[in-house]
Amino acid sequence: MLRLTAFVSFFALFAQAPPASFPLEEASVAQLQEWMTSGRYTARQITDLYLKRIEEIDRRGPELRAVIEINPDATSIADGLDAERLAKGPRGPLHGIPVLIKDNIDTADRMQTTAGSLALEGEPALVDAFLVQRLRAAGVVVIGKTNLSEWANFRSTHSSSGWSGRGGQVKNPYALDRNPCGSSSGTGAAIAANLAAVGVGTETDGSIVCPSAAIGLVGIKPTLGLVSRTGIVPIAHSQDTAGSMARSVADAAALLTAMTGVDPADPDSVRSRGHIARDYTSSLDAGALKGARVGVARKQYFGYSAATDELMDRAIADLKAQGATIVDPADIPTASKLDACENEVLLYEFKADVKKYLAARGRSVRVHSLEELIAFNEREKTREMPYFGQELFIQAQKKGPLTSPAYRAALTKCRALARQQGIDLVMGRHTLDALIAPTGSPAWTTDLVNGDHFLGASSTPGAVAGYPSITVPAGDVRGLPVGISFIGRAWSEPRLIALAYAYEQATKHRRVPQFKAGVDQ
Repeated sequence: MLRLTAFVSFFALFAQAPPASFPLEEASVAQLQEWMTSGRYTARQITDLYLKRIEEIDRRGPELRAVIEINPDATSIADGLDAERLAKGPRGPLHGIPVLIKDNIDTADRMQTTAGSLALEGEPALVDAFLVQRLRAAGVVVIGKTNLSEWANFRSTHSSSGWSGRGGQVKNPYALDRNPCGSSSGTGAAIAANLAAVGVGTETDGSIVCPSAAIGLVGIKPTLGLVSRTGIVPIAHSQDTAGSMARSVADAAALLTAMTGVDPADPDSVRSRGHIARDYTSSLDAGALKGARVGVARKQYFGYSAATDELMDRAIADLKAQGATIVDPADIPTASKLDACENEVLLYEFKADVKKYLAARGRSVRVHSLEELIAFNEREKTREMPYFGQELFIQAQKKGPLTSPAYRAALTKCRALARQQGIDLVMGRHTLDALIAPTGSPAWTTDLVNGDHFLGASSTPGAVAGYPSITVPAGDVRGLPVGISFIGRAWSEPRLIALAYAYEQATKHRRVPQFKAGVDQ
């Protein structure tokens, strides 16, 4: 028995051994572009290498389940971009760069857009999401769609982040038994594991920054409207946004530049006119922390994880060492009051917004309302609800229209608490360039029986306010990454990018995942 146990243990270790070396490992957007310019690689060769990597890491090996679908036209797109480069030169920094996109963002190609739900399987979307149009114009190669928490983690109160009926459970590449956090879990795991150069996630509250922090990435959650939501499966129009997920601040900024643009079909996007930077990479400044005033949002966002607090203390010391003035504490006075009104707003808006989205999809989907979605899940509960239910769907279905006084009151209250009485108040009082807080705790073990074991996070104020935040790796706890969030006022992306870049360059906490079975002992 002892020999058998030893053999099994040895085999388990061997099975989780790091994959063979990858020639594009940790390659930046700029480096890939340089290689294509010099002739070292073509876009087709780079695309082929990433597709092979997906087969080896995602489909086999650690089997991350991060990529839900491969674009069957990826190689032909890359060939076309190579021909264009030879004939005309590159379109810009993202010409020929492979990108992965979350499976709740419409692509008018041969891939599906399902939000991870079997209910949306069928025909592809008829029109590219506005941000996908922008990315294609920039010359990217969309090589696939990423798995996610089904319906962006807005189906059940007991869900496991990163699980979808269509794609199964995404694994954290730093410790395969740990959760990747959601809902942009597939994008996070894929980019951390070097399955593409950069990736697109979406967030209503935490779904970009939480997986980015838990999987050692930079995540940019922009100001509401900076990136159009047209063609994205919604939760709530007052908080939804897409954003960048990358292995560096520079790459995240480059991707954000390509995604932005005024979309007449999205009222919040229209309000971004005059606030969009021409090139967010121009904000990269390794000396930006010198003279910056940074406030520590301590109340509510510290104390739930001693190990995380210790990393944050080191981060604060690093910020000081780079010349920042630290205001500690600089608490958000309304932090504890946001959850209740936020939940009410999301329930109302989900019911209305998902119906609007499904109507736009038309015959390409089989369901056209939340009521029909609930009925579908009940009929297909063996496949769709083997681990958790649809409590949030049922709660949302009971809500009235967006003209309801209860909804209007909740929305007004939420915005005031998060903006004028929250972030704006504390930043104005202390003349701050940014607030900082731990993005969240180290990743918890995935538990399909009981759901997420969530300890705490700092995403809610920025999410409810519609204000930007950027998470950057701040170190690790027993091999599990932890992030620090830089939070600012509306349209302050250039300043936040500068501060985040300066911190990143001074600390360089990003580590390549080793696909271990569990945490370091």
